[in-house]
Amino acid sequence: MTQMALMTPAVRPSNPRFSSGPCAKRPGWSLDALSGASLGRSHRSKDGKAKLGEVIERSRSILGIPADYRIGIVPASDTGAVEMAMWSLLGARGVDMLAWESFGKGWITDVAKQLKLEDVRCLEADYGEIVDLAQVDCDRDVVFTWNGTTSGARVPNGDWIPADRAGLTICDATSAVFAMDLPFEKLDVVTWSWQKVLGGEGAHGMIVLSPRAVERLESYTPSWPLPKIFRLTKGGKLIEGVFKGETINTPSMLCVEDALDSLRWAESVGGLTGLMARSEANLEAVSEWVGDSDWVDFLVSDPAIRSATSICLKFVDPWFQSLSTDEQAAIAKAVAKQVEDADAGYDLGGYRDAPPGLRLWGGSTVELADMQALLPWLDWAFEQVKSQKAAA
Repeated sequence: MTQMALMTPAVRPSNPRFSSGPCAKRPGWSLDALSGASLGRSHRSKDGKAKLGEVIERSRSILGIPADYRIGIVPASDTGAVEMAMWSLLGARGVDMLAWESFGKGWITDVAKQLKLEDVRCLEADYGEIVDLAQVDCDRDVVFTWNGTTSGARVPNGDWIPADRAGLTICDATSAVFAMDLPFEKLDVVTWSWQKVLGGEGAHGMIVLSPRAVERLESYTPSWPLPKIFRLTKGGKLIEGVFKGETINTPSMLCVEDALDSLRWAESVGGLTGLMARSEANLEAVSEWVGDSDWVDFLVSDPAIRSATSICLKFVDPWFQSLSTDEQAAIAKAVAKQVEDADAGYDLGGYRDAPPGLRLWGGSTVELADMQALLPWLDWAFEQVKSQKAAA
């Protein structure tokens, strides 16, 4: 790093929002985008159901979801969607639980300590890595995150999932969908929320079910009671209305309108291909910067499993490495605060359970110019904090 890094950068990002959720709104967003919202009307009205149905079908079109897969809007964000899937589908056969970050480990806790399933295999990897996918048995059910929001590690593809699998694959894809190419034919349940790559608002989840998942729902009844917001069947049959915009509970029509605005924007930038290109460009900008840096590196060393959305960084400066774990955590927070106080980048701190570092959201709503403008501020902030500590 040159001495120039000590100088305050001349340019700030036009949009300094790099949070990993809720994420930056799409470029050019304003409250005017919500002017067509169906406010003060029932979500079960003709207009309300039409808007909910439009979210479903625009999502299907952009993502290339097969026509025979069901898509529903459900309560409680991505977490609610994953919980709905696990509580409704698991228990019919053994399950492999895969985890390489905080949310995957949370799903293990639910299955092992809440559902208390007997036949559970837990395959776990440290932050920055993923499990050996060759060890996964897809004749069992499999629960995994496609992209680790808190670690920046992702599965490289779906080649490890056989087409003739006997089990179901349940995929938490909330920070992957709309930014990565998901092989839906290999996935039986896919979940996400609008607050991630679409830059939408929280509290609403989406769930996609393959025909195999529907067959499981209609042929298997869990031994435990299901809360109303988890119930996808009635009398042994799928509640089809859930997948036509007839939601289980009342959604925010303001959030629905915002989701529609995001989906229309996604179409305007080239659909999934355009969205993926935007995220990959942000990752490439960070990669070039990291390559020239002597104080920071990717938490994920293998580029094949490195996220283009939740870009996680670790400090490799020898001075930093000499500090205690608590001191390292304090320095990482101080660097993020330095950038935030300069209004150059918000919410850059790593996840609370992750190793001390920084996390930059590079999803599709983040402009490349903003990502490029942020990076010199990180150099500046680290040097500022390091100098302050040395002088103390």
